[in-house]
Amino acid sequence: MAAVQVSTDEGLRTVAKTPKHTWYVDEPVEDGGLDSAPSPTEMLLSALGSCMVITVELYAARKKWPIDKVEVNLEMERFSAVNYPTYTGDAQFVHEIREQVVIHAPELNDEQRARLVEIAGKCPVRRVLMNPVFFTALHPQNV
Repeated sequence: MAAVQVSTDEGLRTVAKTPKHTWYVDEPVEDGGLDSAPSPTEMLLSALGSCMVITVELYAARKKWPIDKVEVNLEMERFSAVNYPTYTGDAQFVHEIREQVVIHAPELNDEQRARLVEIAGKCPVRRVLMNPVFFTALHPQNV
């Protein structure tokens, strides 16, 4: 199970901790932050992109396919659901994530490259984002 603790630090900047790592998240100056770290949305996209790259690297290693580098470029934009032409549900907003997977592997053929792009789309973080997620309270406490 993955777990993280996030708390206030300075201004809107937060500090996130796991038992072995610490990192910061902030908002841009124009949104009231200090711009001293990536924004929460940038962190979300970096988690997704990292998961996609790692998934491709692990698959290629298992297949013994030589890869020099994997790049994933991601952008996310929020739309009002009523203005998103292909959406028919009842959510207020639709988030569109645009992705580009670049496989630097001169020895691979087109079929292998296509398979790696397909595998990138099956990473665990992407599956979390694409499937229902339920939030439940741990043990709320006021201090």
